[in-house]
Amino acid sequence: MHYVKSALRYPFIALLTLLLAACMGVPDDVKVVDSVDANQYLGTWYEIARLDHSFERDLINVTATYSLREDGGIKVINRGFNPESKKWKEAEGKAYFVDARNTDGSYTGKLKVSFFGPFYGAYNIIELDKPYYNYVMLCGPDKSYFWILSRTPQLPYPIKQHLIAKAKELGFATEKLIYVTQSAEIVDYEAGRHVRH
Repeated sequence: MHYVKSALRYPFIALLTLLLAACMGVPDDVKVVDSVDANQYLGTWYEIARLDHSFERDLINVTATYSLREDGGIKVINRGFNPESKKWKEAEGKAYFVDARNTDGSYTGKLKVSFFGPFYGAYNIIELDKPYYNYVMLCGPDKSYFWILSRTPQLPYPIKQHLIAKAKELGFATEKLIYVTQSAEIVDYEAGRHVRH
Protein backbone atom coordinates (compact mmCIF):
# COMPACT_ATOMS: atom_id res chain seq x y z
CA MET A 1 0.00 0.00 0.00
CA HIS A 2 2.85 2.36 0.84
CA TYR A 3 4.37 1.63 -2.57
CA VAL A 4 1.06 2.45 -4.30
CA LYS A 5 0.85 5.82 -2.51
CA SER A 6 4.47 6.58 -3.41
CA ALA A 7 3.81 5.65 -7.01
CA LEU A 8 0.87 8.03 -7.17
CA ARG A 9 2.86 10.87 -5.60
CA TYR A 10 6.07 10.22 -7.53
CA PRO A 11 5.16 8.64 -10.89
CA PHE A 12 8.66 9.16 -12.31
CA ILE A 13 10.24 7.17 -9.46
CA ALA A 14 7.70 4.39 -9.92
CA LEU A 15 8.37 4.27 -13.67
CA LEU A 16 12.13 4.27 -13.13
CA THR A 17 11.80 1.42 -10.63
CA LEU A 18 9.82 -0.63 -13.12
CA LEU A 19 12.28 0.10 -15.93
CA LEU A 20 15.28 -0.86 -13.80
CA ALA A 21 13.54 -4.08 -12.74
CA ALA A 22 12.91 -4.88 -16.41
CA CYS A 23 16.59 -4.26 -17.20
CA MET A 24 17.64 -6.79 -14.56
CA GLY A 25 15.54 -9.74 -15.66
CA VAL A 26 16.16 -13.00 -17.52
CA PRO A 27 14.28 -13.62 -20.80
CA ASP A 28 11.34 -16.01 -20.81
CA ASP A 29 12.26 -19.70 -21.12
CA VAL A 30 15.95 -18.93 -20.48
CA LYS A 31 17.88 -20.02 -17.39
CA VAL A 32 21.22 -18.85 -16.07
CA VAL A 33 23.90 -21.42 -15.23
CA ASP A 34 23.81 -22.53 -11.61
CA SER A 35 27.54 -22.32 -10.86
CA VAL A 36 30.26 -19.85 -11.89
CA ASP A 37 33.73 -19.69 -10.37
CA ALA A 38 34.29 -15.93 -10.31
CA ASN A 39 38.09 -16.15 -10.33
CA GLN A 40 38.17 -18.58 -13.23
CA TYR A 41 35.82 -16.33 -15.21
CA LEU A 42 38.24 -13.39 -15.02
CA GLY A 43 40.61 -12.53 -17.85
CA THR A 44 40.13 -11.78 -21.55
CA TRP A 45 37.32 -13.09 -23.75
CA TYR A 46 37.05 -12.61 -27.53
CA GLU A 47 33.69 -11.82 -29.08
CA ILE A 48 32.69 -14.49 -31.61
CA ALA A 49 29.10 -13.47 -32.41
CA ARG A 50 26.53 -10.91 -31.31
CA LEU A 51 23.18 -9.41 -32.10
CA ASP A 52 23.46 -5.86 -33.40
CA HIS A 53 23.37 -2.86 -31.07
CA SER A 54 24.41 0.74 -31.56
CA PHE A 55 27.13 0.62 -28.89
CA GLU A 56 29.05 -2.08 -30.83
CA ARG A 57 28.02 -1.25 -34.37
CA ASP A 58 30.76 -1.69 -37.00
CA LEU A 59 33.32 -2.84 -34.41
CA ILE A 60 35.68 -5.73 -35.05
CA ASN A 61 38.37 -7.29 -32.84
CA VAL A 62 36.03 -6.94 -29.88
CA THR A 63 37.20 -8.17 -26.49
CA ALA A 64 35.88 -8.12 -22.94
CA THR A 65 38.42 -8.17 -20.12
CA TYR A 66 37.40 -8.80 -16.52
CA SER A 67 39.44 -8.19 -13.37
CA LEU A 68 38.70 -7.93 -9.67
CA ARG A 69 37.66 -4.63 -8.11
CA GLU A 70 38.62 -3.64 -4.57
CA ASP A 71 34.95 -3.71 -3.53
CA GLY A 72 34.64 -7.37 -4.55
CA GLY A 73 32.98 -6.64 -7.87
CA ILE A 74 34.37 -7.09 -11.36
CA LYS A 75 35.99 -4.40 -13.49
CA VAL A 76 34.82 -4.64 -17.09
CA ILE A 77 36.77 -3.32 -20.08
CA ASN A 78 35.01 -3.70 -23.44
CA ARG A 79 37.16 -2.82 -26.45
CA GLY A 80 36.70 -2.91 -30.20
CA PHE A 81 38.22 -1.50 -33.39
CA ASN A 82 36.34 0.56 -35.98
CA PRO A 83 37.97 -0.12 -39.37
CA GLU A 84 36.38 2.95 -40.96
CA SER A 85 37.68 5.49 -38.44
CA LYS A 86 40.70 3.31 -37.69
CA LYS A 87 40.19 3.99 -34.00
CA TRP A 88 39.68 1.84 -30.94
CA LYS A 89 36.52 2.28 -28.90
CA GLU A 90 36.69 1.36 -25.21
CA ALA A 91 34.17 1.35 -22.38
CA GLU A 92 34.84 0.69 -18.71
CA GLY A 93 32.16 -0.64 -16.41
CA LYS A 94 31.58 -2.66 -13.27
CA ALA A 95 29.66 -5.86 -12.60
CA TYR A 96 28.41 -7.72 -9.55
CA PHE A 97 26.91 -11.15 -9.03
CA VAL A 98 23.27 -10.69 -8.04
CA ASP A 99 22.60 -13.81 -5.97
CA ALA A 100 24.31 -14.88 -2.76
CA ARG A 101 27.20 -17.34 -3.01
CA ASN A 102 26.45 -21.02 -3.37
CA THR A 103 27.67 -23.32 -0.61
CA ASP A 104 30.77 -24.20 -2.66
CA GLY A 105 31.72 -20.52 -3.06
CA SER A 106 30.51 -20.23 -6.65
CA TYR A 107 27.70 -17.98 -7.91
CA THR A 108 24.73 -18.38 -10.21
CA GLY A 109 25.27 -16.83 -13.63
CA LYS A 110 23.17 -13.75 -12.94
CA LEU A 111 25.06 -10.46 -12.81
CA LYS A 112 24.28 -6.78 -13.03
CA VAL A 113 26.58 -4.54 -15.06
CA SER A 114 26.86 -0.77 -15.28
CA PHE A 115 28.61 1.55 -17.71
CA PHE A 116 26.50 4.58 -16.78
CA GLY A 117 26.77 5.58 -13.13
CA PRO A 118 24.09 4.05 -10.92
CA PHE A 119 22.15 2.37 -13.72
CA TYR A 120 22.55 -1.39 -14.11
CA GLY A 121 21.50 -3.87 -16.74
CA ALA A 122 21.30 -7.65 -16.75
CA TYR A 123 24.32 -9.78 -17.70
CA ASN A 124 23.12 -13.39 -17.81
CA ILE A 125 25.46 -16.35 -18.31
CA ILE A 126 23.28 -18.97 -19.98
CA GLU A 127 25.92 -21.45 -21.19
CA LEU A 128 29.45 -21.97 -19.87
CA ASP A 129 32.14 -24.45 -20.80
CA LYS A 130 32.97 -26.18 -17.52
CA PRO A 131 35.42 -27.00 -16.09
CA TYR A 132 37.65 -25.29 -18.67
CA TYR A 133 35.86 -21.96 -19.20
CA ASN A 134 36.83 -21.83 -22.89
CA TYR A 135 33.54 -20.35 -24.14
CA VAL A 136 30.44 -18.67 -22.79
CA MET A 137 27.02 -17.65 -24.07
CA LEU A 138 25.42 -14.49 -22.66
CA CYS A 139 22.19 -12.55 -22.90
CA GLY A 140 20.67 -9.40 -21.48
CA PRO A 141 17.23 -8.81 -19.94
CA ASP A 142 15.47 -9.77 -23.19
CA LYS A 143 16.26 -11.74 -26.32
CA SER A 144 17.51 -8.76 -28.31
CA TYR A 145 20.81 -8.91 -26.39
CA PHE A 146 23.00 -11.93 -27.12
CA TRP A 147 26.72 -12.75 -27.33
CA ILE A 148 29.04 -15.73 -27.78
CA LEU A 149 32.53 -15.24 -26.33
CA SER A 150 35.64 -17.42 -26.43
CA ARG A 151 39.04 -17.49 -24.74
CA THR A 152 40.64 -17.51 -28.20
CA PRO A 153 39.92 -15.34 -31.26
CA GLN A 154 38.37 -18.27 -33.11
CA LEU A 155 35.94 -20.88 -31.83
CA PRO A 156 35.93 -24.37 -33.41
CA TYR A 157 33.06 -24.76 -35.87
CA PRO A 158 31.28 -27.67 -34.09
CA ILE A 159 31.20 -25.76 -30.80
CA LYS A 160 29.98 -22.58 -32.48
CA GLN A 161 27.23 -24.48 -34.29
CA HIS A 162 26.18 -26.19 -31.06
CA LEU A 163 25.83 -22.84 -29.29
CA ILE A 164 23.94 -21.26 -32.18
CA ALA A 165 21.54 -24.22 -32.32
CA LYS A 166 20.89 -23.96 -28.60
CA ALA A 167 20.34 -20.20 -28.87
CA LYS A 168 17.84 -20.76 -31.67
CA GLU A 169 15.94 -23.27 -29.53
CA LEU A 170 15.75 -20.65 -26.78
CA GLY A 171 14.19 -18.14 -29.16
CA PHE A 172 17.11 -15.85 -30.03
CA ALA A 173 17.18 -14.45 -33.58
CA THR A 174 20.25 -16.42 -34.66
CA GLU A 175 19.62 -15.58 -38.33
CA LYS A 176 20.56 -11.98 -37.42
CA LEU A 177 23.82 -12.83 -35.70
CA ILE A 178 26.90 -10.81 -36.59
CA TYR A 179 30.05 -12.95 -36.73
CA VAL A 180 32.83 -10.77 -35.41
CA THR A 181 36.05 -10.41 -37.37
CA GLN A 182 39.10 -11.07 -35.21
CA SER A 183 42.02 -9.96 -37.37
CA ALA A 184 45.62 -10.67 -36.40
CA GLU A 185 46.65 -7.84 -38.71
CA ILE A 186 45.40 -5.33 -36.15
CA VAL A 187 46.31 -6.98 -32.89
CA ASP A 188 48.93 -9.53 -31.90
CA TYR A 189 46.58 -12.02 -30.21
CA GLU A 190 47.29 -14.53 -27.55
CA ALA A 191 44.81 -16.84 -25.90
CA GLY A 192 42.74 -15.13 -23.21
CA ARG A 193 44.38 -15.87 -19.90
CA HIS A 194 42.62 -17.63 -17.08
CA VAL A 195 43.16 -15.80 -13.80
CA ARG A 196 43.40 -17.81 -10.63
CA HIS A 197 44.16 -16.54 -7.14
